[in-house]
Amino acid sequence: MLEPDNREQGRKHLAEALRDLRKAAGLSGDRLAVRAAMSQSKVSRIESGKVLPTVVDVERIVKALDVPAEVAHELLSLARAANVDYASWRSYARVGLWRKQAELKALAESSSAVRQFLPAIPSGLIQAPEYARAVLTPTVKGNPDRDVEKAVRARLDSQEVLTDESRRFHFLLTEQAVRWQRAESAVIVSQLRHMSALVDQPNLDLAIIPNGVMVSAAPLNVFVVYDDRLVIVELFSGEVALRDPQDVEYHLNLFEYFRDRAVSGERAKILLDSVANEFM
Repeated sequence: MLEPDNREQGRKHLAEALRDLRKAAGLSGDRLAVRAAMSQSKVSRIESGKVLPTVVDVERIVKALDVPAEVAHELLSLARAANVDYASWRSYARVGLWRKQAELKALAESSSAVRQFLPAIPSGLIQAPEYARAVLTPTVKGNPDRDVEKAVRARLDSQEVLTDESRRFHFLLTEQAVRWQRAESAVIVSQLRHMSALVDQPNLDLAIIPNGVMVSAAPLNVFVVYDDRLVIVELFSGEVALRDPQDVEYHLNLFEYFRDRAVSGERAKILLDSVANEFM
């Protein structure tokens, strides 16, 4: 993620605060490690700022140090903030949006399972070329300029990760995302045919929540979960990265909730082909 200044400052403050509290308690790193059920090397990496502690890590440390409740609350708040990154699309545009596509490819290549919840638009990993071009072309005032063709090439290049059958990809769309007309009808038909052809790929689960199905939870945001370590939530202005295990677990639970109400396999192909016929 970009915009590192505030993020790095928060990590530095957290590392310094934990180190100072340990010293004030008169404990060595070894002794704190025993009390917090951590390795001494992990305690050292946290205090030096080389490793960002999770909220659970900080909870274990402050409990081991027996710090006052108000201090513990402040440190936990700092840990939650440090485990959240925000990057605006303007920031990506300044260095080249194509770099974002390379970053997403690297994230997928470092994961054994990628789950994408897509209530409004198909993932870039499953976009046909002309559809990707339409999506990446700025249309709304304030949407930053970018080298569209370079971004499209980078997006198509990132799709090579789908050929690695050692990884599992889960794409969960709403029917609204399938039907939303982001481009001319012929482009939409091509996109729908492209997704239909992907349904049979062995390492790929493409599922769709049909209109008319009872779904009590609201599909508020696009989000992607990489294994059980990272969530990327997409906003109009940018995206937020969440690393706290509780946040990751919650989004995994959300994904499974929505997935249980979706169709896949042959039923997904029938739905996609039916919508394609309507656009034709």
